[in-house]
Amino acid sequence: MFKSGFVTIIGRPNVGKSTLLNKIMNEKLSIVSSRPQTTRNNIQTILTGEDYQIIFVDTPGIHKPRHKLGEYMVKVAEDSLKDVDLVLFLTTPEENQGRGDIYILEELKNTNVPVFLVVNKIDENTQDRVAQTLKNYADQVQFKECIPISAMNGKNVDTLIELMKNYLPEGPKYYPEDMITDQKERFIVAEIVREKALRLLSEEVPHGIAVDIITMKKKDNGSYEINVDMLCEKDSHKGIIIGKNGTMLRKISQYAKEDIEKFLDCKVNLKVWVKVKKDWRDSSSLLKELGYK
Repeated sequence: MFKSGFVTIIGRPNVGKSTLLNKIMNEKLSIVSSRPQTTRNNIQTILTGEDYQIIFVDTPGIHKPRHKLGEYMVKVAEDSLKDVDLVLFLTTPEENQGRGDIYILEELKNTNVPVFLVVNKIDENTQDRVAQTLKNYADQVQFKECIPISAMNGKNVDTLIELMKNYLPEGPKYYPEDMITDQKERFIVAEIVREKALRLLSEEVPHGIAVDIITMKKKDNGSYEINVDMLCEKDSHKGIIIGKNGTMLRKISQYAKEDIEKFLDCKVNLKVWVKVKKDWRDSSSLLKELGYK
């Protein structure tokens, strides 16, 4: 019997949703950063085994939106609760539940599909704190399974996959078994560039950054020529991104090039340009152009 289904991972920002997805897939498909709200689109990632196929939807963290991009991100996260077969509610060990988790718990009470409680970052907390967190949440929502994990080092992630398989319905193989994501290569390349900027830039800049792939051409020798616009909201941000004598931009470009070459499995000539688009996060037309529809 072949089982298949759609699984959404939901939680407040920065609890490790993308890290968990990357660990499950052993591929760098979802942007990972120490900064919250880094995931902007719900990436469909496909895990295929001998007798199962799980299609994961990685969502933006639910948070109080401060601009149109934020509103879009929250809507994507909430919409992902619909039309799925299983929900993973990911949180971390906390003494007290924050408003973000309380809001999500209320949303989960209205869903008709199985919900797992997954407590991440157990390697960074005491056993007592983890146990208390599991109890606090289990008292509020009837979770089908409660699993403590460490997405970073992989502890209990295999157990989580096995438990998910148990709750999948009988179904078809929706995607070819060698396909790991339905996102176009251009999207993944843009996310890689944005991740490098998130990792390297100062606190005030990253969430005002978008990456637009202008051209991505495969040459006769199998390599790629890629030209990228990195958009920021202020002239002062442009200076920070470029850095003194262009050092920061070169660093972002070099780190991105290395990961893009691994992803595409070929040589890449990457050129990154920085442009100022004031208040792009509140521009409906620009958000649409950048794929936030």
